[in-house]
Amino acid sequence: MSDKPSTPMTRKPPGVSRSFTLEVWGDFACFSRPELKVERFSYPVITPSAARGIFDSIYAKPIEFRWQVERVEICTPPAYIALRRNEVKDVVNVNAVYRWMRGEEPPRPIYADADREFSGSDEKGRTQRQTMALKNVRYRLTASIWPWPGFTAKTRQLEDQFLRRASRGKCFCQPCFGCREFPAFFRTVEENEHVAPPQPWSADLGMMLYDVFDLSRPGTAESKAAVSLFHATVLNGVLEVPPYSSDLVLKAATGVGGVDGGAA
Repeated sequence: MSDKPSTPMTRKPPGVSRSFTLEVWGDFACFSRPELKVERFSYPVITPSAARGIFDSIYAKPIEFRWQVERVEICTPPAYIALRRNEVKDVVNVNAVYRWMRGEEPPRPIYADADREFSGSDEKGRTQRQTMALKNVRYRLTASIWPWPGFTAKTRQLEDQFLRRASRGKCFCQPCFGCREFPAFFRTVEENEHVAPPQPWSADLGMMLYDVFDLSRPGTAESKAAVSLFHATVLNGVLEVPPYSSDLVLKAATGVGGVDGGAA
């Protein structure tokens, strides 16, 4: 946990005073660049969207608050690894799954590899994809809880609940680094804890994905994608992340209106 004063980059809304820092690490990571659609190619550092997902996997109440990522500290230098994998091309139809559960029809598996005699087609159900991923990643992620209007009075309660869960290693689902097959492990960084300095690495990363949803209003299961971008610059191993409401974040047309992503 951190009680550092807010800077213009991380100014918090009324009622929000605390920030939380997690140290996260894993063997592999892939934060795919959206402009490369066929072959996955990772950004050299974690994106704010992926960082938010890690906090959400530990504690999330989308109706009451959202996470605002403030800072990313890079603890190991970026290192790429090339992976080639067989991936299935088809997806299971959700309605078909319900029919299988009700016993209305027998399950039909997705065949990754079959010949004409077996499946009636020469077309393979798999394809080879190249992935330029990161290896041996470690970050310190700092974020704060920004309550939605009407829930400002619960801010302290929400913060305490997150701290209890994170300190005990609890999570709703296993955090991951961009892909489910790349699990992320985490621990809380205590206030005034002595930690190693970030890597002395600086780079202008250009335009980076900020998020794929509209963070200016509470999300629902029916929320549509709304891509946002920002100019990412790493200075001495630290990536400062502007608030979603900042003019530094370029938002899609569907992500401009609505309630500001902060407390009332």
